[in-house]
Amino acid sequence: MSWSVTLGRLFGSEIRIHLTFLLLLAWIGVVYYRQGGAAAAIDGVLFVITVFACVTLHELGHALAARRYGIRTPDITLLPIGGVARLERMPEDPVQEIIIALAGPAVNVVIAGLLVLLFSAQPDLGQAVALSDPGPTFAARLAAVNVFLVLFNLIPAFPMDGGRVLRAALALRMSRMKATAVAARVGQVLAFGFAALGIMGGNFMLVLIAVFVFLAASAETEGTSLMTTARRLRVRDAMISAFEALGPQSTLDDAAKVLLRTTQHEFPVVDGAGKLRGMLTRKGLVAALAANGPDMPVIEAMETDIPLAPENARLDKALDAMQVAASNFVAVAGSDGRFTGYVSRENLAELNMLTHADWAATPRHSP
Repeated sequence: MSWSVTLGRLFGSEIRIHLTFLLLLAWIGVVYYRQGGAAAAIDGVLFVITVFACVTLHELGHALAARRYGIRTPDITLLPIGGVARLERMPEDPVQEIIIALAGPAVNVVIAGLLVLLFSAQPDLGQAVALSDPGPTFAARLAAVNVFLVLFNLIPAFPMDGGRVLRAALALRMSRMKATAVAARVGQVLAFGFAALGIMGGNFMLVLIAVFVFLAASAETEGTSLMTTARRLRVRDAMISAFEALGPQSTLDDAAKVLLRTTQHEFPVVDGAGKLRGMLTRKGLVAALAANGPDMPVIEAMETDIPLAPENARLDKALDAMQVAASNFVAVAGSDGRFTGYVSRENLAELNMLTHADWAATPRHSP
C-alpha cells in the first residue's frame, strides 16, 4: 500500500503503518494537551499507540488462523480507521473463512479479559468511542476499546469480520458469488447508515469508516466476480499479445515516444533472449522523467519480480500469483519459455465486464 512504511515483521507478515496514522497521533496529542497539558498529551498518544498494538494483534489473529490453512499474509497495514491484513487469497471453504474471520475478534476478547482479570479494569463503552476523552484509567479505557472492537467488527457489514462470517454462512447454502453479492449489499446499506449517523452526530471518523466499508464491499464483489470468471478460463484467453516492447538498453525518451504513438499503459522490457526483465508503467515513466530526465535507462525505472505463468495455465492461478507478488501484472511464457504477452489487472477487469455483459445478453429458454 502506498504512503506506508515498514515497521518490521511478525510471524512472517510485514507490519506497515500508513503515514496518515501520524496525523491521528498529532490530533490526539493536541486535544489531550488542551485538556490537561503535556502529561495528558503523552498519555493520549501512548494510549492510541497501545490501541493500535491491539489492532495489530487482532490482524495477526487473522493471519495465524489463515496460516493454519496454508494461506500466507504478506503484510498488515495500520490505518487511522484500523488495520488491514492482506491475505494472499481467501479460503474457498466457508468454515475456514468463518474461523479466520472470528480469530481477530477472539484476540480482542482475550486482551479485554486479561485487563479485567489482571488490572480489575471496568470497561465503559462510552469511553471506547471517545478517544479525545482522557477517561478514568488507562487499563479501563483499553479494555473498553477491545470490547468495542469485538462488537464493531462483528457487525455484518462486509468486508468487516462480521460481514465475512455472513458471506461464509450464506455460502453454505448458495454460490460464493451470490453470497458475496448479498453480504456486500448488506455492508453497503449499513455503510449508508454509518454515514448518516456520522453526519448527524458530527463524527467524521464514522463517515470515513462508512466510505471505506462501501468501497471495500464493492471491491470485494468485483474481485469475487473476477475469480469466478477466471476459473473458467486459461491465461491465453486474457493475455495481451499485441504490444510494443522495450529493450534493456532503451531510455525513458524511447519509452515516451512509444507512449505517444500507441495506446499502451505499460511497456514490457524484454532482453535479446526473449525473457521479460520488467514492466515500465506509464506512471513510473512520468515520475522517472520528472526526476531524472529522458536519458535514464528504463531498467532503472521499471517494476521487477513480475510473476510468470504459462499460456495454458488456469487464469485463477495467475490471479493468485499476482496477489502473492502484490503485482499488477503476470508475464506469459510460451512453450519455449520466451515472453509472449502479459496479463494486467486492468484488462482482467475489462474481461470480467465483457464476460458478464455477454452472459447477460445470451438468450435463455425455459426447459
